[in-house]
Amino acid sequence: MIDGWIIVTVALTYVGFLFAVAYFGDKHAKSRKLTQGRPTIYALTLAVYCTSWTFFGSVGLATSRGLDFLAVYLGPIIVFAFGRPLIERIIKISKSQNITSIADFISARYGKNPVVAAVVTVIAVLGVLPYIALQLKAVSQTVTTIVKPDIYAPYLPSADPFGDVTFLIAIMMAVFAVLFGTRHIDSTEHQEGLMLAIATESLVKIAAFLIVGSFITYWLYDGIGPLINQAAEYPEIISLFARGLHGGNWITVTFLSAVCILLLTRQFHVTIVENNSEREVGRATWLFPLYLVAINIFVIPIAIAGLLNFRGDQTDVDMYLLALPLAHGAEIFAIIAFLGGLSA
Repeated sequence: MIDGWIIVTVALTYVGFLFAVAYFGDKHAKSRKLTQGRPTIYALTLAVYCTSWTFFGSVGLATSRGLDFLAVYLGPIIVFAFGRPLIERIIKISKSQNITSIADFISARYGKNPVVAAVVTVIAVLGVLPYIALQLKAVSQTVTTIVKPDIYAPYLPSADPFGDVTFLIAIMMAVFAVLFGTRHIDSTEHQEGLMLAIATESLVKIAAFLIVGSFITYWLYDGIGPLINQAAEYPEIISLFARGLHGGNWITVTFLSAVCILLLTRQFHVTIVENNSEREVGRATWLFPLYLVAINIFVIPIAIAGLLNFRGDQTDVDMYLLALPLAHGAEIFAIIAFLGGLSA
């Protein structure tokens, strides 16, 4: 476990860093260097699709459903690898109609009917609130997992000693949204600070996942081969990943994920509203699928390592990425995992 003040300091420092990145992006939006890098920034912002569920939950799902977790990413990969004409068509329509949200887009199909737009907005808000709550719960779980619980317990009334930390981060994210979110109704005015901050956190979370995944796979278990050899002693682990695919589940989840990559409110904003050119879409057609592949490379090794290390105990399977470094005294890698989860 790690002292609470270290984690709080790391979290607040990182959020402050994102504020600085967003401010820099807004201030230098017209600079040549930022403009040249816009296609890469655009492609990286699409990785906002990879939330805390991706960072922690993919491992948890793999421990119970085997390879089924891959369907969540197969849909987006198919859309961006083969659906460029569709994406460009949606962008073209949105730009011509001055569309700034998914509600605008759907209502435009019905003559920009305000009632339709209002209904879509209500549905979107009702859908996104529990989703945001899920992300904040993930922050609380990671802090609870990583921090020494006796540090704050005497001073906080809640049974969850880190609810206040989660609330503080929620407040800071709300302030961030006000300062760098959608402040203009003109779709031609892009939020360059917001885009740069999202691209930055996308880099942080994939770097964190690859670093910690490499540590678990190659340092703790000496590589994939030795890890599989150890798992071979437990038939239930091997059978989990060797069983056949559930065709119905794969088709359903792949279809839903393909739809979500364009129609989730955050995805519509970064993919459609914030697009500047066809060149950005071209970059995203290969960079974003590559990102999704990379961030899932170590999911199965981490899941196997967690099942080997924590078999028979009550460790949350979603927290294996964080719990494995902690169990082996590798606090620096636990902090890296925490930062990646906070980014997600």
